[in-house]
Amino acid sequence: MKHVVSVSLGSSTRDKRVETEILGERFVIERIGTDGDMARFRALVRELDGRVDAIGMGGIDLYLRAGARRYRIRDAARLVGGVRRTPVVDGGGIKASWEKYLILEYLPRQAGVSFARRRVLLVSSVDRYGMAEAFVQAGAETLFGDFYFALGVPVPMRRLATVRLLAACMLPIITKLPFQWLYPTGSKQERQTPKYPHLFRWAEVIAGDFHFIRRYMPDDLSGKTILTQTITSDDRAALSRRGLSALITVAPDMDGRSFATNVLEGIVVALSGRRSEELSDEEFVQWMLRAGFRPRVDRLAA
Repeated sequence: MKHVVSVSLGSSTRDKRVETEILGERFVIERIGTDGDMARFRALVRELDGRVDAIGMGGIDLYLRAGARRYRIRDAARLVGGVRRTPVVDGGGIKASWEKYLILEYLPRQAGVSFARRRVLLVSSVDRYGMAEAFVQAGAETLFGDFYFALGVPVPMRRLATVRLLAACMLPIITKLPFQWLYPTGSKQERQTPKYPHLFRWAEVIAGDFHFIRRYMPDDLSGKTILTQTITSDDRAALSRRGLSALITVAPDMDGRSFATNVLEGIVVALSGRRSEELSDEEFVQWMLRAGFRPRVDRLAA
């Protein structure tokens, strides 16, 4: 039996355990939230080291990426510094490969969802640079909201060259800041404080990290499409009440839950018996397809 555990800095109210079969292998897949407690996170991943097939980092990335460069988050590295035997994944491999494949190939060809000439608000690009590249290559009019959603600074970015330039200037500093300054952890993930209504009004498609979207989204999402990852049945109901037209999740439903990219990456690592850095983007995509994983497209409102 394969065992994949995502340890998250997020709220424990979103915890989930699923037993399933993938490619003939029995899997136990768990998400365990530590409510923002970094000491508990460190203790838990060390306890799991050598006992499970993959450890996912939830609620925090090990690296932020822009172009060919990646920038290690100091707090994230400290959290998993004691893990020696079990592969640790943060979802970056899936974001750079599977999400890009879905936007450029699967969704337009298999689901009839094209992003060409559509207005896309990507709430953060440096944690999903593959998605940022894909929207640009697909011909979308894309606004990268990193400054708004991570830093609270109303500076729009509309070109990948701008993202790369500012990332090179700022990420070496930002990645050394306390992570809680940049991203909601623990109970903060449950708070909703609508902001930047003009960005949501402008966008036809809202994409990226769901905790940013959930925290700042307005009450009215009529006619909008959201493309994201970690969704619970309660999240889906809340989006439906807001009039959301379509919800696309990059992972399939597992017992009412769409798991995060770090879980998907952990599953691929467990199936392949290889570490993330040993897998190419194409191999990630092929393992996902072989496992029968497909995005979920829900039409919530007419």
